[in-house]
Amino acid sequence: MRLLIRDPMEAYLARSRYIDWDSPPISRKAAELRAASGDELALAAEIFRFVRDEIRHSWDAQDRRVTISASDALREGVGLCWTKSNLLAALCRANGIPAGICYQRLVLGSASPARYCIHALSAVYLHSLGRWIRLDARGNKPGVRAEFSTGEEKLAFPVHPEQGEIDYGIVYAEPLPQTMRILEENDDMLYIYRNLLPEEV
Repeated sequence: MRLLIRDPMEAYLARSRYIDWDSPPISRKAAELRAASGDELALAAEIFRFVRDEIRHSWDAQDRRVTISASDALREGVGLCWTKSNLLAALCRANGIPAGICYQRLVLGSASPARYCIHALSAVYLHSLGRWIRLDARGNKPGVRAEFSTGEEKLAFPVHPEQGEIDYGIVYAEPLPQTMRILEENDDMLYIYRNLLPEEV
């Protein structure tokens, strides 16, 4: 997919409230992952696998804790896709790899009529490739299998336009305000997942 880069490149390396890559725990984890990697490509893959496999998805884990920022997700070891994307971006930025957030509108479950949700994934710019690639660190489970790939995307969910699903293809430097506001205004992640997921970007 052709991606739309909506911000200057420096914005994808910036520190922010939600992508707080300069916090000491993030900096330490970023250095640890860097030490385990040989080059930029290996480092990006290492970061992706850490966030995908070591930070649990809130719904899969049935964990009510609300995490918002990258450092929240790292500290608690859990988060929705919205928060896991913040963490992946923070770990990349701490290592000098530009990173942003992308969104998809997906059918949620099997409700009839269809109920939609906004799913977050990540995009990183790899200097060694000279281009952006998208990565989905949501977390694998039966029926969901995302992998690190520099070729054909291997994301968590295929998008089905005939079902009203949308792959927006925009790389944001910061997460959508409406998603972060939902997290900040509520204290039960399972309630958020069941009742408050937005349907449109």
